Amino acid sequence: MKQGLLTDRQKEVLRYRKKGLTQQQIAEIIHTSKANVCTIEKAAIENISRARETLEFLYTLDAIHLCTLKSGLDLLKAPELIYAEAEKQGLKVKYDTISLINRLRDANPERFSGRQVREDVEIYINKDGDLYFG
Repeated sequence: MKQGLLTDRQKEVLRYRKKGLTQQQIAEIIHTSKANVCTIEKAAIENISRARETLEFLYTLDAIHLCTLKSGLDLLKAPELIYAEAEKQGLKVKYDTISLINRLRDANPERFSGRQVREDVEIYINKDGDLYFG
C-alpha cells in the first residue's frame, strides 16, 4: 500500500540499504532481481528528491528572497554574504557558520563541488531566521 510518495516496496528497499545491504543481498531477501531492486531504489530516491524540492518551495512562500549564491563562488564565502544580506533586512540568521555551510550542502548536494558553487542557489529567509533554498 502506498502512503505518501513511497510505496511499501520502496520503503523496504531503503530500509535494507540503510542497514548496509547491497542491492544483490536485498534482491535475494525480497525474491526479485538486482536490476529490479536498482529500479525501486532509484524511483524512491527520485520521489524523495521531488518531495524535498516541493517542501523547499512551500517554505519559500513565507520567506523573502535574500540573495543568490552565484556559480563559481567559494562556499566558504557564502556565510559572510548571507549574514550581510540578512543584516540589511534587519533579520538574524539562526545558523552559525558551520551549520549554515552544512545546511547548504545537505539541501543542495548537486549544486556544490568541493568548495565551489556549481549552480546558482537562491537563498530565502523567513522572519525567524530560517533559510530555504530555491
